[in-house]
Amino acid sequence: MNDTPTLDEPLTDPLADRPTGALELLEPVDPVAFARLYGEPLFALPTDLYIPPDALEIFLDAFEGPLDLLLYLIRRQNFNILDIPMAELTRQYLGYVEQVRARSLELASEYLLMAAMLIEIKSRMLLPQRQAAAGEEVEDPRAELVRRLLEYEQIKIASRQLAQAPQLGRDFLAAQVHVEQAQQLRLPDVAASELQQAWRDILRRAKLVQHHRISREALSVREHMSLVLRRLQGRRFVEFAELFELDQGVPVLVVTFIAMLELAKETLIEITQAEAFAPIYVRLAYTPA
Repeated sequence: MNDTPTLDEPLTDPLADRPTGALELLEPVDPVAFARLYGEPLFALPTDLYIPPDALEIFLDAFEGPLDLLLYLIRRQNFNILDIPMAELTRQYLGYVEQVRARSLELASEYLLMAAMLIEIKSRMLLPQRQAAAGEEVEDPRAELVRRLLEYEQIKIASRQLAQAPQLGRDFLAAQVHVEQAQQLRLPDVAASELQQAWRDILRRAKLVQHHRISREALSVREHMSLVLRRLQGRRFVEFAELFELDQGVPVLVVTFIAMLELAKETLIEITQAEAFAPIYVRLAYTPA
């Protein structure tokens, strides 16, 4: 059996047969609540609610000291910082200091010191100006205050520019990469002095394994005796050192010296010296035919 209504059948309201009390429960009580107290909505403020006058205070302007307040007042009123109207500036400054003093006396102490300075400057401006010497300018009582304000403004602008520069942790973060110690290849740091020491060690070990071959050279004493005699022929005196050939090596020098000793032994040559430490000369002991 099909229970779907057709176009010929009139549509009936499903809530028509329900009692009147049921309809009232379906209607929303109040869609908007002022607040919730312990999870319960509040649709109206309590009549016995007490709010202290200073429960909520909003400071629109936060100053970092007396100079900051003075600079703010000057820039807001478009005063010429080189020609400050002290009366108007002092009046506005004292008005702010009075508000601060009513809330916190410790906070107002620093501002009161500047207020005394402003009053002193204003009183000095009201006094008759003393005549300055020729070529000198009259000192302005506001000069010291203007100098401090200009220096403070320069420092404030510089601090603002530094604050706009990128900072670590605020504008960017430092990249950090975790590398496993087992996978990280640690190469030793080698200095130039260590390379020099290693090269010296290699040379020292190379010298230890060098091969030194000693060969026997056949040298004849008789032959060198004949050579000495031929060098002395035709010459009256020959210096002792001239009879040695230094480029022939130590063995030849030794054999030559022995040959000269043999010739002197056989009285074939004479070895003479004029005095101590004088040069030694060699000559033939006979006259060749």
